[in-house]
Amino acid sequence: MKKLRHYRTIINITFSFTLLFSACSNDNNTVILKLAHSLDGAHPTHKAMEYMGERLADISNGKMSLRIYPSGQLGSERELIELLQIGSLAMTKVSASPMEGFVPAYKIFSIPYVFRDQDHYWRVLESALGQNLLKGGEHVRLRGLAFYDAGSRSFYTTKKPIVTPGDLQGLKIRVQKSPTSVAMVKALGGSATPISWGELYTALQQGVVDGAENNPPSFYLSKHYEVCKYLTLDEHTYVPDMLLMSLPIWNKLSAQEQQWLQQAANESSQHQRKLWQQVTIQTLIDLEAAGVEIIRPDKALFRDKTREMQNSYNNTDIGDMLNAINTAP
Repeated sequence: MKKLRHYRTIINITFSFTLLFSACSNDNNTVILKLAHSLDGAHPTHKAMEYMGERLADISNGKMSLRIYPSGQLGSERELIELLQIGSLAMTKVSASPMEGFVPAYKIFSIPYVFRDQDHYWRVLESALGQNLLKGGEHVRLRGLAFYDAGSRSFYTTKKPIVTPGDLQGLKIRVQKSPTSVAMVKALGGSATPISWGELYTALQQGVVDGAENNPPSFYLSKHYEVCKYLTLDEHTYVPDMLLMSLPIWNKLSAQEQQWLQQAANESSQHQRKLWQQVTIQTLIDLEAAGVEIIRPDKALFRDKTREMQNSYNNTDIGDMLNAINTAP
């Protein structure tokens, strides 16, 4: 066993050094940035990143380009973040929830019912508060470029529908590796179980967990609907995805290259939001056609059940941020 771990360590170190010399390369005077993420190639966010690559090539007149590796080819979400920190990878797409392990302020997104609706959510992300969050990881060598729409997260289950918070009692619900997400499910009466995304289908199939929570497109594209026949649109959190860049590699770019890249990222964010809206509408139609029962519960019941949890953050390090969001128009 020790010898096996030794070999794995050697492989990981070799892989990291290989990426280090290729994360940001220069080929025929073209800066090539490598971007890796865990989503399927059919996902609207992957398509938005492809769009960003096209726009970057156009804006820079071919002086910059992206090389994209989807479907977890270069590692898990957390592994990709760590590769960014050491400059072994240029960019990745991450959910804001795991980011709270690096930047505690990101826990704000996993607190249920912080945002009144989607419009409120995007006004906050586009405000100074949202822009400060994007830059909040620079002390850990991570620079946020843009937010992507990941919709609202809702529960889906294998055995029974969730109509009220009481229906979660005794159910094991998969969550991301986020302490705040764990607390949220506990507040609603369920038992939170962090499991990696790649292992979730099997965990649902084998009864390791009774359900999970995510946005409808991810529920559909992951084929979790083959196992879970109940989707409850309680929309407890709006957790954005974000385009994240290695600060060491960003700092190697010229001011002009940084400007080109930021513009392409901003345009891809706007493009992705349109794609996401289209896909979400179609997804709900496809889920019903596949036999999934879609429940639209009284959200006030869920909001009231988690109010104490939200209030518990008022006197913490994110209290001021929470107040700013609550009072934002």
